[in-house]
Amino acid sequence: MHGSGLLSSSSSTASRPVPVPVPLSNHSPASHSAAFPEPPTPAPSPGPFGSGFFYAQPSQSPALVEDPYSTSLAHLARDFSTLARSQREALLSALLDACDTSALSFVLAYVSPLLKKDPFKVLPNEICLRILSHVDDARTLARAAQVSRRWASVVSDDITWKGLCERLHYKKPLLDREILPTAPGHLSPPFVHTPAYGDAAAFSLPQNSPNVTTMISVSSPPSSTTPLTAIPISVTSTTTHNGELSMMESTYLPVVASNIRPWSYRTLFKQRYMVDSAWLNGGVVTARHVTTDQGVVTCLHLTKKYVVVALDNSRIHVFTSEGRLIHTLTGHVMGVWAIMPWDDTLVSGGCDRDVRVWDLKTGRCKMVLHGHTSTVRCLKMSDSRTAISGSRDASLRVWDIETGTCKHVLLGHQASVRCLEVFGDICVSGSYDTTAKVWSISRGVLLHTLAGHFSQIYALAFDGVKIATGSLDTSVRIWSAESGQCFAVLQGHTSLVGQLQMLGDTLVTGSSDGSTRVWDLKGMTCVHRLAAHDNSVTTLQFDEHRIVTGGSDGRVKVWDIKTGHHIRDLPCTYEAVWRIAFEDEKVVVLASRHNRTHMEVISFAPQVQDWEL
Repeated sequence: MHGSGLLSSSSSTASRPVPVPVPLSNHSPASHSAAFPEPPTPAPSPGPFGSGFFYAQPSQSPALVEDPYSTSLAHLARDFSTLARSQREALLSALLDACDTSALSFVLAYVSPLLKKDPFKVLPNEICLRILSHVDDARTLARAAQVSRRWASVVSDDITWKGLCERLHYKKPLLDREILPTAPGHLSPPFVHTPAYGDAAAFSLPQNSPNVTTMISVSSPPSSTTPLTAIPISVTSTTTHNGELSMMESTYLPVVASNIRPWSYRTLFKQRYMVDSAWLNGGVVTARHVTTDQGVVTCLHLTKKYVVVALDNSRIHVFTSEGRLIHTLTGHVMGVWAIMPWDDTLVSGGCDRDVRVWDLKTGRCKMVLHGHTSTVRCLKMSDSRTAISGSRDASLRVWDIETGTCKHVLLGHQASVRCLEVFGDICVSGSYDTTAKVWSISRGVLLHTLAGHFSQIYALAFDGVKIATGSLDTSVRIWSAESGQCFAVLQGHTSLVGQLQMLGDTLVTGSSDGSTRVWDLKGMTCVHRLAAHDNSVTTLQFDEHRIVTGGSDGRVKVWDIKTGHHIRDLPCTYEAVWRIAFEDEKVVVLASRHNRTHMEVISFAPQVQDWEL
């Protein structure tokens, strides 16, 4: 039977060839191939649909596996998108009703992020800035700037910080003064350097000094906190213009404040914010001066250029605004009781009955004005060439300080003129005769007499419209400058009201009863009563943010004018505080300790390293 019979065409189906088994043999491959011919290659198996088709091997890739569950989800999502809104809500309600707590928690966690939208990404800049305009907290704005770059860009817009500055009354730059390029230890005479309080040192003046043969020993009591570093010690002495020796023990540390001007509202806010923070808990004593002789401080004036101090020992000390002594003015006999600086000019008066005009640049006396017959008790200036003096001779005099002539003599008081205030062409004087009088400076005539107090008037304030007078009768009266009528009588103090300051509709009064009161002049009511000091309030000053008071108990206190809360005591230990004066970045304190007069300048200015924006 031939081999072709295996593939007979008469067969109804094609049978698969059966391979011929090859017996195992120990023969070599060569002999094996020679003995047995190679079998033919088997043909592919036919498919189930006929001889022309073959089986396709199934793929093992999961991507090609058709999942009925996934197909159902796709059909459901497609059908859900075609439903109406009410049908969608009904379907979702049915699904959620069928969910257990675990499934509902999953839905909440999944849906919540999808419902959140970043408003600053979808809203225009104008609306974003409008939203930020209602934020009054700088810390909140700082945190908002850390959310994203978009938020940081919106928060950094100067419109936001402009509105914040306006709401907090941050209206003008602070660092508009000249920063002195003085290096530590470089001082102009006359000085004796002393280390920070707590250190003791003895200073021996050179024996070959022509004017000095004394020994000065300094051993000051430690203050509570004195953030001053020690400065090299030396001894110098100078002679005044009258040939008298003038000496002062001094420690001067030039302010390390930045001289950067705020170039935007954002930098302006940062500057003011750092200053306010230093007022709350900070400050550096940048200058300390101690007179070598006794003297009561009678006057203190702080200007942009100078700090001027008058004492009852006939001396006037002139410092730079940073606290560096530049001149000691001598010429008055006995005490100096009134001074008034105007730019580089100073007018002074005292027990010698003279009014003197000084050049603060050179320290020279320009002229002496004679006319009063008793102590000159108060002085004011209405412009750069007009000065008004009040005396214990019960008169006021109007001077032209350029020509040295007396323009008017204002008579009418029956006792000593104790205080003066000037606004424009109007002068108001308070007297021990229990009255206050309103004068025209240019015409030299009396306009009104304000009568109502039962005892001497010691203080007054005048803003051009309202006049406030404080008296020994413990009351404060508010008057109209135009009509001379009394608006109100403010009562509450129990002793002499000797300190007054008025700013807008706010009046702050200090009394010998140790209290300070804040009054609202719109309603003529007392807003805050501050138990300020154990004894008399000897000096006070306030601005839009704070009140600073000093008393005969030797303390200097800072108060919040809006809330009346006590903020802090400045770290000063004195026997009595004579005068204080402050501006935004510093406070000057004149006080007594160990029968000597001390002056300290405390700076709240931001440091250079704080300006790394």
